[in-house]
Amino acid sequence: MSMISPQQKKQQVALSSVSASLLLTLLKIVVGVMTGSIGILSEAAHSAMDFGAAALTWFAVRISDKPADRKHHYGHTKIESVTALIETGLLFLTSIWIVYAAVERLISGKSEIEVTWYAIAVVIVSIVVDISRSRALKKVAKETGSQALEADALHFSSDILSSAVVLVGLGFVYFGITWADAVAGMFVAVLVCHAAWQLGRKTIDVLVDAAPEGLSERIEEIASEVHGVVAIEKMRVKPAGPFVFVDMTVTVSRTLPLEKVKAICAAVEDRLQEEMPDSDVTVNARPIALDSETLTERVHIVGLHHNLHAHNISTSLSGEKQQITFDVEVDGRLTIREAHDAVTALEKDLHEEFDGNLDICIHLDPLRQEDPFSCELTPDEVTRVDLVIRQAAATIPGIGDVHDISTLKTGHDKLCITLHCAFADDILLENVHSLTSRLEGLIYSAIPETSRIIVHAEPLYAQD
Repeated sequence: MSMISPQQKKQQVALSSVSASLLLTLLKIVVGVMTGSIGILSEAAHSAMDFGAAALTWFAVRISDKPADRKHHYGHTKIESVTALIETGLLFLTSIWIVYAAVERLISGKSEIEVTWYAIAVVIVSIVVDISRSRALKKVAKETGSQALEADALHFSSDILSSAVVLVGLGFVYFGITWADAVAGMFVAVLVCHAAWQLGRKTIDVLVDAAPEGLSERIEEIASEVHGVVAIEKMRVKPAGPFVFVDMTVTVSRTLPLEKVKAICAAVEDRLQEEMPDSDVTVNARPIALDSETLTERVHIVGLHHNLHAHNISTSLSGEKQQITFDVEVDGRLTIREAHDAVTALEKDLHEEFDGNLDICIHLDPLRQEDPFSCELTPDEVTRVDLVIRQAAATIPGIGDVHDISTLKTGHDKLCITLHCAFADDILLENVHSLTSRLEGLIYSAIPETSRIIVHAEPLYAQD
């Protein structure tokens, strides 16, 4: 057995409401004319309005389920709200007509009402049908979040009470109190106005994009629980029928990589859609500086803004001034003037970052470009390079077990050397760096054609 989709449910229940409204309208008109009851005629007018409203609802739920297109970026769901607003206007017009007819009858004092069994029967049938339709509409409206069906359910709910009032009015007329029918009609008008006011206020809130009460606070609470979100900077909530569109900006630490920032935004979207399935969520991020940032992190971030990688950052305090020294990798194909200009711009931003109270010394490190062509050395060249490296390492206390030496010659006849060497387990990393730098210096001096040396430091007896 195939499952009925929410869209089909909405259309089926809306169409059944059209049929019920039409039947009730015809019955009440016939009985109202035959009995002369202003109460039943007012109910007939009310049902006629309900028929028009139900037809509009049926049309609206068919249109509102269409997906978004190039002209309607938020879909067509607000057609239901427009329909509900039209229904509100119809309810107010019904009330005005009922009050006018009732007041005219009270002033004239004329009342030719015949209370018959079929008059009472049609009112009772009306109540039964209204109860059935109201329950069906409320159920589907709750399942699908349809505002148009909710409005239609409100119509039938108000009909139940107004029909009961008319029934009471006919009872009074039967006992000779003829003016009770007109009063009952006026009371129906009051009920209809009240229903129209409730519906209209809710519909206008949707049409002017008023966020449902408490929803913004709930969204902010859910988003704030996601790890990495510092604060909610901006949020816009746009209801559209059963859906809610959420557009928000969260602040994150500027030290985070782009991939991490995108993951945080995705996590916020997933959490919100998990809590609110009928939602369309868009989350953007704005990086901000946090009070917890270290000086090294701040230098690194400013360097990345200039597409320069800062490393070996060292800081010290001299009097009231902060001194910073570090290396930056600059494209090796630039001239010294071009490289200096790039670093000068970096220094300017660093002074602004630290309010100018800063002494800066930057060492330029050429960023080597990839050489697509390389070849192995001859056996004699390999022997010479290995001997130089091992002799240089032997002169530096602390370096042991030099192994896995590999040398390639680039297309520009430059050597690229990689090697592994071991150190005692308890030696500090900064001392290891100092020792490997000394080794690199000796190799560069002994083999001038060397363009790059990579030393992989590892603990003594390490497996890799």
